[in-house]
Amino acid sequence: MIAGNLERFPDLHPALDSQSAAVEANRCLYCYDAPCTAACPTHIDVPRFIKKIATGNLRGSAQTILDANILGLSCSRVCPVDVLCEGSCVLHRYNKQPIEIGRLQRYAMENARGVVLAPRAQPTSFRVACVGGGPASLSCAAELRRHGATVTVFDNRPLPGGLNTYGVAEYKLRPADSLREVEMVRAMGVEFRQAEVGGAVSLDQLEREFDFIFIGVGLGAMERLGLPGDHLPGVIDALRFIERYKTQPDFRSGRSVIVIGGGNTAIDAANAAVRLGADNVHLFYRRSEMEMPAFSFEYDRSKVEGVRFHWMAQPVAIVEQDGRAAGVKFLRTHPGEPDAKGRRIPEPVPDSQYEVACDMVIPAIGQTRLTAMLHLAMDGGAIAVDRPTGRTSNPKYYAGGDCVNGGREVVDAVADGKRAALGMVNHG
Repeated sequence: MIAGNLERFPDLHPALDSQSAAVEANRCLYCYDAPCTAACPTHIDVPRFIKKIATGNLRGSAQTILDANILGLSCSRVCPVDVLCEGSCVLHRYNKQPIEIGRLQRYAMENARGVVLAPRAQPTSFRVACVGGGPASLSCAAELRRHGATVTVFDNRPLPGGLNTYGVAEYKLRPADSLREVEMVRAMGVEFRQAEVGGAVSLDQLEREFDFIFIGVGLGAMERLGLPGDHLPGVIDALRFIERYKTQPDFRSGRSVIVIGGGNTAIDAANAAVRLGADNVHLFYRRSEMEMPAFSFEYDRSKVEGVRFHWMAQPVAIVEQDGRAAGVKFLRTHPGEPDAKGRRIPEPVPDSQYEVACDMVIPAIGQTRLTAMLHLAMDGGAIAVDRPTGRTSNPKYYAGGDCVNGGREVVDAVADGKRAALGMVNHG
């Protein structure tokens, strides 16, 4: 059961009404070379869908979006449009506000009626298994169905959708919206099975029953801190924290929360803790403010939420009291020598230890990489693929999403899944 909480998690950006959508759509210059379309990993024809909004053709607008991106609703809400389509809008050249492409896309997706996503080809004996129920697999399955293939998605969770359903902060994307897109894919004729591949369903069985297998399993569990006390009650990683408040109506945050990390997931967890009623939420990062990997607009929003930030702080232990986490010990750091990527390695300052009390610790230091996957060639903890096609070292297997790109955006996973589907069709 997925819980929703509109009171504590209102929309990050309010939806456009029909009048404001029309006004915004008519601001678009409908560029013939459309840098916004080029900046979108799925290459949605942005001027085309916006022009259809301006002329009142919402069905045609949504159809244009879905032709390129089956998860157009999710992406309209979670995409970092500031650095993608809207960041490329030509109005920036004239010191004007860019077109609100994300909100217009959401308007079309939420208000269109009668959109049909039927296969474009006659059914064939071509069969594909998609392992994992997240954005990459959903995109791959939809594109394969459009080409007449028979597709089955295997997911070990009760509900498909992957991180869109379970791991994206609710003020960005509600579970109901993720599941609505799952149902759209299901309506195309895709079968969904709740089963663990490698457990109840063996890979040998899949290889016998299907022509190709798409791997869209994402990354592994969140990295552990590896510190004394990181096993204590009151320590919960960011993805489990987000999943629990989305799936458990009675879930409560701590009153005083420490988040450890500097990425977008850390920001999401910190914001959620505030909205769940925490009195104090502190985010600690071992590098400087300028080096924080989270998007700047996410950071700015979090400061408005009331999250307090602390820089150059390295956790060294979780403090225990009465069998639970009761605080975190930190060392101050200073920039050391550059690493292989040119980032200066934080080094602890001697005799600089201090302690901060709390009743909940949320590590958000990234997800574990894959160490081995189905005897496929690997590349730095990710499955190695031929980038134009998504084909792995085993020609029966294709892959996409976080297990290939290392953990990028939802729209990147959608693009990966679509490329892999076309790769299978062309090699089938």
